[in-house]
Amino acid sequence: MQDGTRLAAVDLGSNSFRLEIGLLDHGLVRRTDYLKETVRQGGGLDSQRNLSQDAMQRGWDCLARFAERLAGFKKPQVRVVATQTLREARNRDEFLVKARQILGFPIDVIPGREEARLIYLGVAHLLPHSQERRLVIDIGGRSTEMILGQHLQAQTLESWRVGSVTWSMKYFPDGHLTAQAFEMAEVAAKAVLEEALPAFASDQWDTAYGSSGTVNAVADALQAAGWPGGVISQESLDWLLEMLLQAQHIDRIRIDGLKEDRRAVIGGGVSVLRAIFSLLDIKELKPAEGALRHGVLYDLLDRQDENTDLRTRTVERLMSKFNVDVAQARRVSRAAQFLLRQAPPDSDLPRLTRKLEWAAQLHEIGSHISHQEYHKHGAYILDHADAPGFSLEELHRLSQLVLGHRGKLRKMEAWFSDATFMRQLLALRLAVILAHAHRDPKLEGLRLQEAPSGLQLVLPPGWARAFPQSMHLLSEEALAWQKTPWPLQMIEA
Repeated sequence: MQDGTRLAAVDLGSNSFRLEIGLLDHGLVRRTDYLKETVRQGGGLDSQRNLSQDAMQRGWDCLARFAERLAGFKKPQVRVVATQTLREARNRDEFLVKARQILGFPIDVIPGREEARLIYLGVAHLLPHSQERRLVIDIGGRSTEMILGQHLQAQTLESWRVGSVTWSMKYFPDGHLTAQAFEMAEVAAKAVLEEALPAFASDQWDTAYGSSGTVNAVADALQAAGWPGGVISQESLDWLLEMLLQAQHIDRIRIDGLKEDRRAVIGGGVSVLRAIFSLLDIKELKPAEGALRHGVLYDLLDRQDENTDLRTRTVERLMSKFNVDVAQARRVSRAAQFLLRQAPPDSDLPRLTRKLEWAAQLHEIGSHISHQEYHKHGAYILDHADAPGFSLEELHRLSQLVLGHRGKLRKMEAWFSDATFMRQLLALRLAVILAHAHRDPKLEGLRLQEAPSGLQLVLPPGWARAFPQSMHLLSEEALAWQKTPWPLQMIEA
């Protein structure tokens, strides 16, 4: 991307939605606009993990206002990520379909460890260059992330379902701030988070940083009360707890620097923060300027180049871990990309081709478990893998391409209405057939084109006689596609 390009990141958090807009300037993204709205979607999840209509409406209303600021942005300039609440919500698709229409951009629901990676990326980019080993903590509305890293590289990533909204709802449901409630909340947080002790012990890091939400709210309140700025200590946390206990109820909190939108969740947030201080023996925690949204912006830059796109390295790591036949994966990948590129011109074609390449490289990943029905094993692996850089939806689409690359097409019926996916799937299935003998297929003269009756694979003269086995498999494939809305014909030029 060129200097002067505008970029935008939207963070759909459990407590707040945030929009960060910046200008690219020699590899740095300099803020030009920032919006934050307290939506509290996390508080709208019921016992069945369904978002209430009110919670969804609050989100849609906020996104409508964000959409006004994003007018004129192109798709490669914007990334929208959603975190724990939408990871949990069983009816998230109902929210997301309308949210995408309102906002005008895709929305990626990201896994917890991917959220942690992006948080660290945002924090590290806004810190001075240093050799220090960093611990980064982010207490969100419904999850807490911890990361160990150095420079721009996150090394250990974890995410737990502990947050300021959930803990406030559970241990301070009526707003009363009692010593017993704080003790119960801290003990419960420690019970969940104590598994962090081995990996995040104090000898594993030099400096502790806190990102966003709870940490910034606490830091602002402490500084306004006269405590040293830029640091949270155990002593200052003890003082803040005493102030909350004296208030007795969130409606009676009188602490300068504590914003109104934080009152309802301060009890849960402080409880979790105190639990982390105790578990990890933290003496001082420094509030960081960087946050998830900043990490999303810098990751957006990395995604523009295949050489810096973390997803490419993740695919390579998975190939290595599951002993994929690299030569065969490359054969299938080249053939699949060759066929997909013959689609009508589309500005999105480079992105779609890259994703098809990943599916081709991973199509035999399940063979490490069993060759029988390996496509099903492969789909399961991808749906459940830790895959840095990928959103949950991206991984699922990859898993479905792997699932559908062989066997009957009936199992892919839910995807028949997605023309982009079906074109990718067809290219992958044909590529697997063309490379079935584990030799480089002869692609010269092959054309995959649209026809009035569906799709046509055009074969050069003499191709069928030269490759009779491949022709037999292609003919069977054409029969399989006759039972779909995408009938396929074989013709010789």
